[in-house]
Amino acid sequence: MRKNLKRISLMVSLLFLFGLSLIHAQEMQITGQVTDTEGEPLPGVTVVKKGTTTGTITDIDGNYSINANKGDDLVFSFIGMEKREVRVADQRILNVELRSTMQDLEEVTVVAYGQQKKVSITGAITSVQSEELMKSPNASVANSLAGKVTGLSTIQFSGQPGADDPSIYVRGVASLSEERSEPLMIVDGVERSFMDLDPDEIESISVLKDASATAVYGVRGANGVIIVTTKRGEKGEAKISTSFSTGIQQPTRLLDFADSYTYAQRYNEAELNDDPTLTPDQLRFSPEAVEAFRTGSNPIIYPDTDWVDYILKPSAMQYKGNVSISGGSDKVKYFVSLGILNQDGLFETFDSQYDYNFSHQRYNYRSNLDINVTSSTKVGVTVGGRVGITNQPNAKDGMDQLFRLIYWSVPFSGPGIVDDKYILNSDYYIADNKKDGLDPFYGRGYSNILNNTLNFDIDLEQKLDFVLQGLKFRTKISYNTNYRHAKVRNSSVAHYEPYFRKDLDPEADPDDGTIVYRKIGSDGNLGYNENYGKGRNWYFEAGLNYNRKFGLHNVGALVLYNQNKVYYPRALNGGPAENQEIPAGLVGLVGRVTYDYKTKYMADFNLGYNGSENFAEDQRFGVFPAVSVGWIPTEEPFMQGLSFINYMKIRASYGLVGNDKIGGDRFLYLPNSYEPSSGGYNFGTNNPSNQTAAAEGRIGNPGVTWETAVKQNLGIDFKFIQGKLGASLDLFKENREDILTYRGTVPGFVAYDLPAVNIGEVENQGYEAEVKWNDRRSSDFRYWLNLNVSHARNEIIFMDEVPQNEDYLYRTGHPVNQPFGYVFDRFASEADAEDGADIPDHQYNLQPGDMIYKDLNDDGVIDQDDQKAIGFPNYPEFTFGANLGFEFKNFDFSMSWAGASNTSRMLGETYRIAFGNTLNRSLLQYMADERWTPETAESATYPRMTLTGSNNNSKDSDFWLKDASYVRLKNMEVGYNFSGSFLRRFGISKLRAYMNGYNLLTFDNLEITDPESRTGSDSKYPLTKIYNLGIKVNF
Repeated sequence: MRKNLKRISLMVSLLFLFGLSLIHAQEMQITGQVTDTEGEPLPGVTVVKKGTTTGTITDIDGNYSINANKGDDLVFSFIGMEKREVRVADQRILNVELRSTMQDLEEVTVVAYGQQKKVSITGAITSVQSEELMKSPNASVANSLAGKVTGLSTIQFSGQPGADDPSIYVRGVASLSEERSEPLMIVDGVERSFMDLDPDEIESISVLKDASATAVYGVRGANGVIIVTTKRGEKGEAKISTSFSTGIQQPTRLLDFADSYTYAQRYNEAELNDDPTLTPDQLRFSPEAVEAFRTGSNPIIYPDTDWVDYILKPSAMQYKGNVSISGGSDKVKYFVSLGILNQDGLFETFDSQYDYNFSHQRYNYRSNLDINVTSSTKVGVTVGGRVGITNQPNAKDGMDQLFRLIYWSVPFSGPGIVDDKYILNSDYYIADNKKDGLDPFYGRGYSNILNNTLNFDIDLEQKLDFVLQGLKFRTKISYNTNYRHAKVRNSSVAHYEPYFRKDLDPEADPDDGTIVYRKIGSDGNLGYNENYGKGRNWYFEAGLNYNRKFGLHNVGALVLYNQNKVYYPRALNGGPAENQEIPAGLVGLVGRVTYDYKTKYMADFNLGYNGSENFAEDQRFGVFPAVSVGWIPTEEPFMQGLSFINYMKIRASYGLVGNDKIGGDRFLYLPNSYEPSSGGYNFGTNNPSNQTAAAEGRIGNPGVTWETAVKQNLGIDFKFIQGKLGASLDLFKENREDILTYRGTVPGFVAYDLPAVNIGEVENQGYEAEVKWNDRRSSDFRYWLNLNVSHARNEIIFMDEVPQNEDYLYRTGHPVNQPFGYVFDRFASEADAEDGADIPDHQYNLQPGDMIYKDLNDDGVIDQDDQKAIGFPNYPEFTFGANLGFEFKNFDFSMSWAGASNTSRMLGETYRIAFGNTLNRSLLQYMADERWTPETAESATYPRMTLTGSNNNSKDSDFWLKDASYVRLKNMEVGYNFSGSFLRRFGISKLRAYMNGYNLLTFDNLEITDPESRTGSDSKYPLTKIYNLGIKVNF
């Protein structure tokens, strides 16, 4: 037995040793080098076989050696570097490149007239890459920036196809008007709008905010600068990228109007409120009519049409497509792109013979070519542009009034189009002031507008190392042209008024319910008219650029001359500027010196010297200097032992910049010539005759000049937890002086309007904060979260106001465009009406349910001296954003939230006057439901129904000023990247399918209208949300 046990023990031992020999036979020695992205060796990198404790550390040259089996995963980790897992195959030499967790600090950021590594930037600059822009399906790329850039806010006027660009503000408003506070826009180094660019052709967008970043733009840099860089080719084989998406547009919010039955009841109620002695047959709507509206028994004679629902479709389609090809060699690199956008409008066309619906087609094209003529000479050629074709209905009172007139229409005005007849019921109209929803546009024809924009740039860069190492000469010539051609097809259409036959024919049967129509007007043929517009400008720059490293010292310098001439200049509102036929010019010099020591201590000095022909010769040129410094304490020895903080940079800047946006007026330093007066002069006594005479135009101000802004910025940036957590904070302050405005304290005996003078002063200050988290948990999973908040509040320091009776009446000391109005106290009770409480409008007696305002100065009279600052301006003081998402294997998800607070909307006339100020307009449902009545006196939200007291009840007050704060899901995207050998069979390198959306959810207290729209106005095309499906294929 013992002998058998020995034999078994020997066999087990032999099998164990044999198994070990098999294991070691599969192991092999793996060697290699670990480097960073620039090829520098990394010593001290830990290399471990995943799931074991077996490991090693790289030597001083980054080399390592480890035994591993085929199929093992080697894990490479190092402080400040992203962890990387590599699977062992048949290779015995395995070189690995690790990416810094703070790699973004080494990334190059576009700055004014150049580029800088992010780590060396000492100014306030935020950048957005193209990948973020392409996640939004909206047409205007500017709308994609909301919530993604600290300090930047957007306010959208309209959702109209081809006209949905927002207003943009960088760090709020710092001038005396919002229009003069919009930033300078630069595309590929030339002043151009970027809003109609295709996101697929954009490489990055940089937002320059402080003086050190914008001083080189001189008189154009005070409001911040947005620099857009388009994509260029890279060395390698040709890469073809295609994308196509289709989406559905829907209004974010539409007004809800009372139906015919409710309207008739409330109108009669209003008449009785104003005059309780009226009998039923004296009311505008008879009992028979009210009952017919209720039952809907005769929709032709007694129609009930929701005009918004009738005219606007529930949704409209849009699609986008792009194809690009890029690549190159050592000699030539190229990027060519062609994009298309099509947006349909929301209007129904009712089988019209012609298309008057809103629509917009945009065709973007670009060819960026870089040629290395020699090893020291580079030439860049850029041709880009777009063709836009916009279709829109001809509007009765102009496009700005179209939607207002539709919203004013009453539901009983007609049933619309019935049996191809435009039917209009005029029984309940005030004569010649019809308010039906089709009248503003139907049958009036359409306009088709072509906009053709072409941009051409040629750049030359010549290295001058033979003169001085690191010296380069650069020059750019740019020509830009725009052509506009509008075809206007006018027409007219007959309408038909319905009647009961018995009402027209005395011999008809009284019970005959037959309806007959009377034709009014005639159907006209489409007419034709056209108009043209054009604009062009050229730009030239030439300069010397110097960059060189001396040991631990990095030195840079730039000297540049530029000149710009604009033919047919435009005003701030887009219309023709004054003296449009005279070209506008700008000339200037740019200087910059940069220095850093060990990328630890940094300093920049920037200088802009500009001249504008809008000012007199002795006021034409100005100098705009700025300086900034930076320090990275984490490079100091005393912070090397702090493991919890990986990076810290402190930045500060101070400088002077200017703003030459002075509206559409030009040459304000020149008086207008004498010209025939409009009124003339009377001569004689008994029979005076009016004789034409000369009158002086505007008085000139030879001292008029630009605004100046002194800007200060203090910032700090952090990186924690191996760069996974990042944070930044900026504090800023700006004093804007010499703002062009008109004096308010001119005595009446002067009898003339004095010229504009540079006397306004505004102070603007605030902060920006951003926190970022980016963590890759494994090779298959990564997630991120970016949060940002910005605050900018301005205050008018001086604007030369007329003396006021009360201190609270002054605009000085308040923000620009601060709303002023009455302060609502309560709805009047029976006792108030009997006591005769005072109201601003003394044309009628106060009635129960009317609005009573507070007597702020306690003088017993409610008048203009009882108006004070209320709420906030249209633009927000606070903006914030949240961008988050994750990637898991081939699947990815992301969303972007944007929000604003401390912003208000003063509701327009439609929103606050029941039946309108002409007493024949629409009635909003909330006013009908929540009005004051004796029964609802304690719970009513809105004043009584009235036809006489609307002037008092609709005064500008805090009652009609609504909080427009909101939080909105701006973008959301879900995507999947397909992979597999089957793709390579077709030459496909990447296939991606995705769904995304825009303006998907909104949380706000406004509810009545979209909180992001410009104002509480009712005249604009509704803002839209978009649901979108897309596919991208790369070859």
